[in-house]
Amino acid sequence: MKAAQFAARLARAQEAMGHAGVDALLLSLGADMPWLTGYVAMPLERLTMLVVPAAGRGEPTLVVPELEAPRVVPLPEVFDLKPWAETEDPISIVTSLVDKCVGNSPTLAISDRAWAIFVLRLQATLPGARWRPASEVTAPLRAVKDEAEVEALAKASAAADRVADALLAGEIALVGRSERDVSVEITQRLLAEGNEKANFAIVGSGPNSASPHHAPGERTIGPGEAVVCDFGGTLAGYCSDITRTVLTGPPPGELRRIYEVVEEAQAVGVRAAQVGELCSAVDDAARRVITEAGYGPYFVHRTGHGIGLEEHEDPYIVAGNSEVLVPGHAFSVEPGVYVPGRYGVRIEDIVVATAAGPRALNVADHALTVLDA
Repeated sequence: MKAAQFAARLARAQEAMGHAGVDALLLSLGADMPWLTGYVAMPLERLTMLVVPAAGRGEPTLVVPELEAPRVVPLPEVFDLKPWAETEDPISIVTSLVDKCVGNSPTLAISDRAWAIFVLRLQATLPGARWRPASEVTAPLRAVKDEAEVEALAKASAAADRVADALLAGEIALVGRSERDVSVEITQRLLAEGNEKANFAIVGSGPNSASPHHAPGERTIGPGEAVVCDFGGTLAGYCSDITRTVLTGPPPGELRRIYEVVEEAQAVGVRAAQVGELCSAVDDAARRVITEAGYGPYFVHRTGHGIGLEEHEDPYIVAGNSEVLVPGHAFSVEPGVYVPGRYGVRIEDIVVATAAGPRALNVADHALTVLDA
């Protein structure tokens, strides 16, 4: 990404800070810093923090451990770089930068994922400050993807689709293997498709398919079971997330019925994701299908979550969220039904809201797939 694009994002952030009454952003771990600078901080006990003053009050400064400084791509037109040595106190450096650009009682917005030890030390050295989560400023900005971001998400989704296609074609053996082994193979395939990393590879079989975030274990996958495979990676910094449920033999009647209900709910949810629609209304559209089929109590999570530099970010497709979808919002649509101790089904695609209608980035087959045992 070019420096001009980061500078434009920075200007948008400073404009939002002005509207929110925020005097400085203090960004540490999480996606806000790389969104503004391209630099991803390591989760170290050594503090890394981007100090962004409100417009006209000074230049943004990236405070970084000296040993990490070589990993930073300098962008002098976007931010100043301040490496700190092992014998220096980074909290004092950040405090000094804040003191230079704000008044005695500043309003500071700090990264939602900043370590508590750093937050507590900064609060002690800036006793007159009022504190707010940085996401109040950054989340609405990052939620609306530009054209380049949408295409990055599309490429990441296409890589995940290719792994899903292999699963649906029976190229990933299931019966007789442990969930863990299948998860490892999915991870390896994600990496082979060009992902920098595999973020997760959930494999839940039989009764474990009724646990939405099941941790793959040593259970051996048997014939005639539902197998929920939910996986995603990071490609060129942007995330993928897809779920397909396959069956290892002819399903009992109820399981087939549940699959049909979830498939319909997912399709209805995607169609409902129109620009101008409330996030809560999209959740309701998908949920209503499941509720009317009699499985409402078994749909135990929200319909979707935003996606971008992070696997989960705004906007959230959930009851009570009155945020309105706008072009560029990217999110999952992933209804599921989970009957405890028996089986579960989930189908998930990433969708982008556009003026022309919802654009599903995942195209791997949704139809009921029964693999040979």
